[in-house]
Amino acid sequence: MSLKSLAAKIFAKRIVAKSQKWIQNPIEAQEKVFANLIENAKNTAFGRDHHFNTIKSYEDFKKQVPVRDYENLKSYVEKVVEGEKDILWPGQPIYFAKTSGTTSGVKYIPITKESMPSHIEAARNAILFYIDESGESDFVNGKMIFLQGSPILKEKNGVKLGRLSGIVAHYVPGYLQKNRMPSWETNCIDDWETKVDAIVNETLKEDMSVISGIPSWVQMYFEKLQEKTQQKVGDVFPNFKLFIYGGVNFEPYRAKFENLIGRRVPSIELFPASEGFFAFQDSQKEKGMLLLLNSGIFYEFIKADDFFEENPERITIKDVTLGVNYVLIISSNAGLWSYNVGDTVQFTSLKPYRVIVSGRIKHYISAFGEHVIAKEVEYALKEALDDTDIRVNEFTVAPQITPESGLPYHEWFIAFEKAPEDLVAFASKIDKAMQLQNTYYDDLITGKVLQPLKITPVQQDAFSLYMKSIGKLGGQNKVQRLANDRKIADVLSNYKVAHN
Repeated sequence: MSLKSLAAKIFAKRIVAKSQKWIQNPIEAQEKVFANLIENAKNTAFGRDHHFNTIKSYEDFKKQVPVRDYENLKSYVEKVVEGEKDILWPGQPIYFAKTSGTTSGVKYIPITKESMPSHIEAARNAILFYIDESGESDFVNGKMIFLQGSPILKEKNGVKLGRLSGIVAHYVPGYLQKNRMPSWETNCIDDWETKVDAIVNETLKEDMSVISGIPSWVQMYFEKLQEKTQQKVGDVFPNFKLFIYGGVNFEPYRAKFENLIGRRVPSIELFPASEGFFAFQDSQKEKGMLLLLNSGIFYEFIKADDFFEENPERITIKDVTLGVNYVLIISSNAGLWSYNVGDTVQFTSLKPYRVIVSGRIKHYISAFGEHVIAKEVEYALKEALDDTDIRVNEFTVAPQITPESGLPYHEWFIAFEKAPEDLVAFASKIDKAMQLQNTYYDDLITGKVLQPLKITPVQQDAFSLYMKSIGKLGGQNKVQRLANDRKIADVLSNYKVAHN
């Protein structure tokens, strides 16, 4: 064992032990975060407008601070962007994470000197928890890569501006700099396809041990590696020992990844966002990701089924229950207050608090009252793929409300890497799994309001072509799993392929 591996094990043990204080006292940890946030922000413009100096409890906070999305917080954010100080948080942010919203156009999410360390520590601690539980640390000696956006930052009224992954690239610790791939020059390439080609060329001869990124874009990197070498990725990189990912559920990609790699590689799931780093997978043995309760973020939850009611109930972690679909609401030391992140989560454990990401509150299908969410379609596909050699590159689901004949149905657009011999039987397996999970959907099928789902196979690169057409190929961009309209479906219809 190298000195570096040994040091990683010792450090991991120390960090895991230190984390137990808040893990074992979660409600106390959140109460402390809440009190600190209110105290620090009481003299900001937002704090004065919402009478933070009178807030003594969470009940006071709920009465005085309504739930907002970006659009409703925009008047404050615009002042921050214009260079005004003490608006949402004391002083000015050190960065704006630039993201694209579906309704707001470009969004500028503030990152402060208080919130930035949490992004870095959470990513580091995810690896340290893995080392401590598994005892594996040899991978720290190899090369590591994170497929991310360009680290080139612009400036807006004295504040640096860029994609979150590009901002984070500036915080790679010194002891990892020699191991880090790709080179700075390659990382700065904007065009995603050109960038991936350059990464392939740079990493081909390296001893890659850790590979990280959104699964769909890592998949493109693996495919290009295989195309160039005519070898499995696991043979090109025999010491590839850890895959780190976030942003989407990995399960729909797992079979394809194992085929590309040639073996199963342990993985760690992360739950990062521009608004904060919320959770990471702390155990290979338990389902879900550890919710980070001491990192400057105060969490609220609203049942997704109630979210669009006039005054839905807001609760804290002490009142959540297992298996319920909640909209995630945060207040943070970046100056976001009762902010609707847009993600929905379900708790898989309450001791400690672990979550899975179940979807997006705006990404669902309920054209007929079925309330289908991303977690359900991903699980149904996984069930149908289990114990088969069928492999899926990518997929999305949309309602077909006005078919040429027969009842409406859910249309699944799937890019197969290895298609099923019997597409109808495969669709039936997915449909049965959907009915078992979602009683609304089951009622609509059995009540003959909907007919069972249908699969429309599309060419293997259909989703890459679609993402390229909307300027979102690569980086942190993800394919939308499902939609309540036909915008994505209508584009993908241009890439249909025949299936026997």
